[in-house]
Amino acid sequence: MINLKGKVAVITGSSRGIGKSIAVELAKQGAYIVLNGRNQSRLESAKLELGKIHNNIVSYCCDVSDINQANELIKTAIQHFGKLDILINNVGISMRGDVADLNPEVFKTVFESNVLGSVYPTVPALKELRKTKGSVVFISSLAGIRGLPFLSAYSSSKMALRGITESIRIEEKKHNIHVGLVLVGITQIEHNKETISSDGSKKVLKKRDSSKVDSTEKVAKKVLKNIQKRKFITTLTPIGKLNKFLQARFPLLVEKIILGNLDKFQEKSE
Repeated sequence: MINLKGKVAVITGSSRGIGKSIAVELAKQGAYIVLNGRNQSRLESAKLELGKIHNNIVSYCCDVSDINQANELIKTAIQHFGKLDILINNVGISMRGDVADLNPEVFKTVFESNVLGSVYPTVPALKELRKTKGSVVFISSLAGIRGLPFLSAYSSSKMALRGITESIRIEEKKHNIHVGLVLVGITQIEHNKETISSDGSKKVLKKRDSSKVDSTEKVAKKVLKNIQKRKFITTLTPIGKLNKFLQARFPLLVEKIILGNLDKFQEKSE
Protein backbone atom coordinates (compact mmCIF):
# COMPACT_ATOMS: atom_id res chain seq x y z
CA MET A 1 0.00 0.00 0.00
CA ILE A 2 1.06 3.59 -0.60
CA ASN A 3 2.82 5.36 2.26
CA LEU A 4 0.95 8.59 3.00
CA LYS A 5 3.67 10.25 5.06
CA GLY A 6 4.58 13.63 3.57
CA LYS A 7 1.74 13.53 1.04
CA VAL A 8 -0.14 16.81 0.62
CA ALA A 9 -3.90 16.42 0.82
CA VAL A 10 -6.69 18.93 0.21
CA ILE A 11 -10.03 17.87 1.70
CA THR A 12 -13.07 19.98 0.85
CA GLY A 13 -15.78 20.33 3.46
CA SER A 14 -13.41 19.24 6.21
CA SER A 15 -14.37 21.51 9.09
CA ARG A 16 -16.63 18.76 10.49
CA GLY A 17 -18.19 15.36 9.82
CA ILE A 18 -16.73 12.90 7.34
CA GLY A 19 -14.36 15.47 5.89
CA LYS A 20 -12.77 16.26 9.25
CA SER A 21 -12.47 12.57 10.09
CA ILE A 22 -10.69 11.96 6.77
CA ALA A 23 -8.31 14.82 7.57
CA VAL A 24 -7.61 13.37 11.03
CA GLU A 25 -6.88 9.89 9.66
CA LEU A 26 -4.60 11.31 6.96
CA ALA A 27 -2.75 13.44 9.52
CA LYS A 28 -2.22 10.36 11.69
CA GLN A 29 -0.51 8.78 8.69
CA GLY A 30 1.80 11.79 8.41
CA ALA A 31 0.10 13.54 5.51
CA TYR A 32 0.18 17.35 5.27
CA ILE A 33 -3.35 18.72 5.35
CA VAL A 34 -5.22 21.62 3.74
CA LEU A 35 -8.58 21.97 5.46
CA ASN A 36 -11.51 23.69 3.78
CA GLY A 37 -14.94 24.91 4.79
CA ARG A 38 -17.24 27.92 4.65
CA ASN A 39 -17.52 28.48 8.40
CA GLN A 40 -14.38 30.18 9.72
CA SER A 41 -14.92 29.31 13.40
CA ARG A 42 -15.54 25.60 12.70
CA LEU A 43 -12.54 25.56 10.38
CA GLU A 44 -10.25 27.05 13.02
CA SER A 45 -11.55 24.55 15.58
CA ALA A 46 -10.74 21.68 13.21
CA LYS A 47 -7.28 23.12 12.57
CA LEU A 48 -6.57 23.27 16.31
CA GLU A 49 -7.70 19.66 16.70
CA LEU A 50 -5.45 18.43 13.88
CA GLY A 51 -2.61 20.58 15.18
CA LYS A 52 -2.37 18.20 18.13
CA ILE A 53 -1.30 15.48 15.68
CA HIS A 54 1.33 17.55 13.84
CA ASN A 55 1.93 21.12 12.70
CA ASN A 56 1.72 20.73 8.92
CA ILE A 57 -1.91 21.86 8.82
CA VAL A 58 -3.29 24.73 6.73
CA SER A 59 -6.88 25.94 6.55
CA TYR A 60 -8.54 27.93 3.79
CA CYS A 61 -12.07 29.25 4.25
CA CYS A 62 -13.96 29.38 0.96
CA ASP A 63 -16.92 28.12 -1.04
CA VAL A 64 -15.66 25.60 -3.62
CA SER A 65 -18.87 25.93 -5.64
CA ASP A 66 -17.40 29.29 -6.68
CA ILE A 67 -14.84 28.67 -9.43
CA ASN A 68 -12.46 31.45 -8.36
CA GLN A 69 -12.47 30.40 -4.71
CA ALA A 70 -11.90 26.77 -5.69
CA ASN A 71 -8.88 27.83 -7.76
CA GLU A 72 -7.50 29.74 -4.77
CA LEU A 73 -7.87 26.67 -2.56
CA ILE A 74 -5.60 24.63 -4.82
CA LYS A 75 -3.17 27.56 -5.14
CA THR A 76 -2.99 27.73 -1.36
CA ALA A 77 -1.89 24.09 -1.16
CA ILE A 78 0.86 24.66 -3.73
CA GLN A 79 2.04 27.90 -2.09
CA HIS A 80 2.34 26.30 1.34
CA PHE A 81 3.61 22.83 0.49
CA GLY A 82 4.95 23.07 -3.07
CA LYS A 83 2.92 20.16 -4.44
CA LEU A 84 -0.40 18.32 -4.33
CA ASP A 85 -0.73 14.56 -3.90
CA ILE A 86 -4.38 14.07 -2.91
CA LEU A 87 -7.64 15.90 -3.52
CA ILE A 88 -10.72 14.60 -1.71
CA ASN A 89 -13.97 16.09 -2.96
CA ASN A 90 -16.13 15.69 0.13
CA VAL A 91 -18.25 18.85 0.17
CA GLY A 92 -21.97 18.36 -0.38
CA ILE A 93 -25.51 18.92 0.81
CA SER A 94 -28.66 16.78 0.89
CA MET A 95 -32.35 17.55 0.38
CA ARG A 96 -35.79 16.17 1.13
CA GLY A 97 -39.12 16.27 -0.70
CA ASP A 98 -41.29 15.01 -3.57
CA VAL A 99 -40.31 16.33 -6.98
CA ALA A 100 -43.85 17.67 -7.50
CA ASP A 101 -43.48 19.84 -4.40
CA LEU A 102 -39.90 21.00 -4.93
CA ASN A 103 -38.93 24.58 -5.49
CA PRO A 104 -36.80 24.17 -8.66
CA GLU A 105 -34.07 26.18 -6.94
CA VAL A 106 -33.44 23.12 -4.74
CA PHE A 107 -31.97 21.28 -7.75
CA LYS A 108 -29.78 24.29 -8.53
CA THR A 109 -28.50 24.55 -4.96
CA VAL A 110 -27.77 20.83 -4.65
CA PHE A 111 -26.00 20.57 -8.01
CA GLU A 112 -23.92 23.68 -7.34
CA SER A 113 -22.69 22.17 -4.10
CA ASN A 114 -22.39 18.48 -4.95
CA VAL A 115 -21.34 18.63 -8.60
CA LEU A 116 -19.75 22.03 -9.25
CA GLY A 117 -18.26 21.96 -5.76
CA SER A 118 -16.37 18.84 -6.85
CA VAL A 119 -15.57 19.84 -10.43
CA TYR A 120 -14.22 23.33 -9.71
CA PRO A 121 -11.34 22.25 -7.43
CA THR A 122 -10.65 19.15 -9.53
CA VAL A 123 -9.89 21.02 -12.77
CA PRO A 124 -6.88 22.99 -11.42
CA ALA A 125 -5.83 20.07 -9.19
CA LEU A 126 -5.40 17.60 -12.06
CA LYS A 127 -2.42 19.44 -13.53
CA GLU A 128 -0.69 19.26 -10.15
CA LEU A 129 -1.67 15.64 -9.56
CA ARG A 130 -0.09 14.69 -12.89
CA LYS A 131 3.27 15.77 -11.46
CA THR A 132 2.92 13.56 -8.38
CA LYS A 133 0.88 10.70 -9.91
CA GLY A 134 -1.53 11.46 -7.12
CA SER A 135 -5.15 10.73 -6.24
CA VAL A 136 -8.48 12.49 -6.67
CA VAL A 137 -11.33 10.91 -4.73
CA PHE A 138 -15.02 11.78 -4.92
CA ILE A 139 -17.16 11.12 -1.85
CA SER A 140 -20.48 9.93 -3.21
CA SER A 141 -23.41 8.04 -1.67
CA LEU A 142 -25.39 4.84 -1.92
CA ALA A 143 -28.15 7.20 -3.10
CA GLY A 144 -26.08 7.54 -6.27
CA ILE A 145 -26.64 3.89 -7.21
CA ARG A 146 -30.28 4.49 -8.12
CA GLY A 147 -32.79 7.31 -7.76
CA LEU A 148 -34.43 7.20 -4.33
CA PRO A 149 -37.81 8.66 -3.33
CA PHE A 150 -37.73 12.10 -1.69
CA LEU A 151 -34.02 12.45 -2.62
CA SER A 152 -34.27 13.19 -6.35
CA ALA A 153 -31.85 16.12 -6.52
CA TYR A 154 -29.40 14.48 -4.14
CA SER A 155 -29.47 11.08 -5.89
CA SER A 156 -29.02 12.60 -9.34
CA SER A 157 -26.15 14.83 -8.19
CA LYS A 158 -24.35 11.81 -6.76
CA MET A 159 -24.99 9.85 -9.98
CA ALA A 160 -23.31 12.72 -11.83
CA LEU A 161 -20.15 12.13 -9.79
CA ARG A 162 -19.96 8.58 -11.19
CA GLY A 163 -19.91 9.93 -14.76
CA ILE A 164 -17.28 12.53 -13.88
CA THR A 165 -15.13 9.92 -12.15
CA GLU A 166 -15.29 7.51 -15.09
CA SER A 167 -14.35 10.22 -17.58
CA ILE A 168 -11.36 11.41 -15.57
CA ARG A 169 -10.10 7.85 -14.99
CA ILE A 170 -9.85 7.29 -18.73
CA GLU A 171 -8.48 10.73 -19.58
CA GLU A 172 -5.79 10.66 -16.87
CA LYS A 173 -4.77 7.00 -17.22
CA LYS A 174 -1.69 8.02 -19.20
CA HIS A 175 -0.66 10.32 -16.34
CA ASN A 176 -1.07 7.57 -13.73
CA ILE A 177 -3.53 9.56 -11.63
CA HIS A 178 -5.62 7.46 -9.28
CA VAL A 179 -9.32 8.36 -9.47
CA GLY A 180 -11.59 6.92 -6.80
CA LEU A 181 -15.28 6.98 -5.93
CA VAL A 182 -16.50 6.15 -2.42
CA LEU A 183 -20.19 5.31 -2.00
CA VAL A 184 -21.05 6.18 1.59
CA GLY A 185 -24.08 4.86 3.46
CA ILE A 186 -25.99 6.44 6.34
CA THR A 187 -23.39 8.01 8.61
CA GLN A 188 -23.36 9.72 11.97
CA ILE A 189 -24.04 13.44 11.76
CA GLU A 190 -22.89 16.28 13.95
CA HIS A 191 -25.29 18.45 15.89
CA ASN A 192 -27.17 21.03 13.79
CA LYS A 193 -26.26 19.58 10.40
CA GLU A 194 -28.78 20.85 7.87
CA THR A 195 -30.57 19.62 4.78
CA ILE A 196 -32.75 21.46 2.25
CA SER A 197 -36.53 21.19 2.46
CA SER A 198 -38.79 21.08 -0.59
CA ASP A 199 -39.44 24.83 -0.38
CA GLY A 200 -35.72 25.57 -0.42
CA SER A 201 -35.40 26.41 3.28
CA LYS A 202 -32.87 24.74 5.55
CA LYS A 203 -33.87 22.32 8.29
CA VAL A 204 -31.80 20.53 10.92
CA LEU A 205 -31.49 16.78 10.51
CA LYS A 206 -32.62 14.51 13.31
CA LYS A 207 -29.95 12.72 15.30
CA ARG A 208 -29.33 9.21 13.96
CA ASP A 209 -29.21 6.05 16.05
CA SER A 210 -25.47 5.39 16.31
CA SER A 211 -26.05 1.62 16.44
CA LYS A 212 -27.55 1.63 12.93
CA VAL A 213 -25.13 3.91 11.09
CA ASP A 214 -21.43 4.08 10.28
CA SER A 215 -19.17 6.35 12.30
CA THR A 216 -17.32 9.09 10.44
CA GLU A 217 -14.07 7.45 11.57
CA LYS A 218 -15.03 4.16 9.91
CA VAL A 219 -15.88 5.96 6.66
CA ALA A 220 -12.60 7.89 6.80
CA LYS A 221 -10.57 4.70 7.13
CA LYS A 222 -12.31 3.25 4.07
CA VAL A 223 -11.43 6.40 2.13
CA LEU A 224 -7.77 6.04 3.13
CA LYS A 225 -7.78 2.42 2.00
CA ASN A 226 -9.23 3.50 -1.36
CA ILE A 227 -6.29 5.88 -1.77
CA GLN A 228 -3.59 3.54 -0.49
CA LYS A 229 -4.75 0.67 -2.71
CA ARG A 230 -5.63 3.04 -5.59
CA LYS A 231 -9.05 1.44 -5.95
CA PHE A 232 -11.78 2.65 -8.29
CA ILE A 233 -15.07 2.20 -6.43
CA THR A 234 -15.44 1.53 -2.71
CA THR A 235 -18.99 0.67 -1.64
CA LEU A 236 -19.72 0.86 2.06
CA THR A 237 -22.09 -1.27 4.19
CA PRO A 238 -23.48 -4.75 3.41
CA ILE A 239 -26.81 -3.21 2.36
CA GLY A 240 -24.98 -0.90 -0.02
CA LYS A 241 -23.09 -3.76 -1.64
CA LEU A 242 -26.30 -5.77 -2.00
CA ASN A 243 -28.11 -2.77 -3.48
CA LYS A 244 -25.31 -2.25 -6.00
CA PHE A 245 -25.41 -5.94 -7.01
CA LEU A 246 -29.20 -6.09 -7.37
CA GLN A 247 -29.58 -2.74 -9.13
CA ALA A 248 -27.17 -3.81 -11.88
CA ARG A 249 -28.99 -7.08 -12.48
CA PHE A 250 -32.56 -6.78 -11.20
CA PRO A 251 -33.56 -3.09 -11.20
CA LEU A 252 -37.29 -3.84 -11.17
CA LEU A 253 -36.84 -6.02 -8.10
CA VAL A 254 -35.06 -3.13 -6.35
CA GLU A 255 -37.94 -0.83 -7.31
CA LYS A 256 -40.43 -3.33 -5.86
CA ILE A 257 -38.46 -3.50 -2.61
CA ILE A 258 -38.38 0.29 -2.35
CA LEU A 259 -42.12 0.56 -3.01
CA GLY A 260 -42.73 -2.02 -0.30
CA ASN A 261 -40.73 0.07 2.16
CA LEU A 262 -41.89 3.50 1.06
CA ASP A 263 -43.09 4.40 4.55
CA LYS A 264 -39.54 3.94 5.87
CA PHE A 265 -38.14 6.24 3.18
CA GLN A 266 -40.86 8.76 4.05
CA GLU A 267 -39.95 8.55 7.74
CA LYS A 268 -36.26 9.12 7.05
CA SER A 269 -37.06 12.14 4.92
CA GLU A 270 -38.90 13.94 7.72
